Formats: sequence, C-alpha cells, structure tokens
Amino acid sequence: MNISSKWLRRTPDSLPQEFRSRIRNVAVLVEDMPPNQPLPKSGQQKHLLLGVFHGAPMTKKSAFDLPTGPDHVVLYQKKIEAVCSSEAEVRQQIRLTVIHELGH
Repeated sequence: MNISSKWLRRTPDSLPQEFRSRIRNVAVLVEDMPPNQPLPKSGQQKHLLLGVFHGAPMTKKSAFDLPTGPDHVVLYQKKIEAVCSSEAEVRQQIRLTVIHELGH
C-alpha cells in the first residue's frame, strides 16, 4: 500500500462543502513517520499519531497577520498503513485524518 498523490488530490473533493469552502492555502504533505517519536516499550499501547496540522487556526488569524507560508497537514504514511488492511481503508483513513487535522 502507498499514499499516492492521486489519493491526496481527490481528498479535498471528497470533503463536505462546509470544509471545502473554508480551506485556503493548506498543503497536504506525506512523511514516513513522525520525527523523534520513541518506540513503545513492551506492553505499551502504540501512539497512533496518523497526522498533524501545522499552522494557525482560522479563529486565530487576522487580516493584519504577516504571511508565513501555507498551513499544512502532514500525514504519516507508515502509521496509516499500520492501521489499515487494504487500499480502500488507506483511502478512507487519509480522508478521516485530513478532516481531523483540519478541525484543529
């Protein structure tokens, strides 16, 4: 399985209109794993960080803010693949993770 750019391009179109109309200047990036994440010790539950939002929430932005570049969502491919057992599940998890991160 792989997070392909085709699936990433289709994700915004699959979002509810309420989200699509408010998303401006947001990039979606893919990395293998979260940086500096320690491996879980034996018997510990794995931390399922599937993605993260970097940027300022819309509720905190002002017309007077200086531009800082696009906000972005980072998806962690190996984590998403670890919780999915098919390509269809990967596509659905990408969509859910993007929605979740945009909610931040």
